[in-house]
Amino acid sequence: MSISEIGQTIKTRRKSLGVTQPHLAELAEVSVNTLYKMERGEANPTLAVVLQIADVLGMELVLSVKQPQ
Repeated sequence: MSISEIGQTIKTRRKSLGVTQPHLAELAEVSVNTLYKMERGEANPTLAVVLQIADVLGMELVLSVKQPQ
């Protein structure tokens, strides 16, 4: 999943819950600018930031490792 897809997923979930960007940023303890850039696919957030936001939104982050070919 690309950062653009992650950002779109966050945006979709945030809107479905009726949460504003500033409120989500406050709850997740990240800057509004960071959240704005993530939702637009323009940021390169740390895993910790993605986990914080996912946790606030009641989402689970699942990572998979590609198998060598």
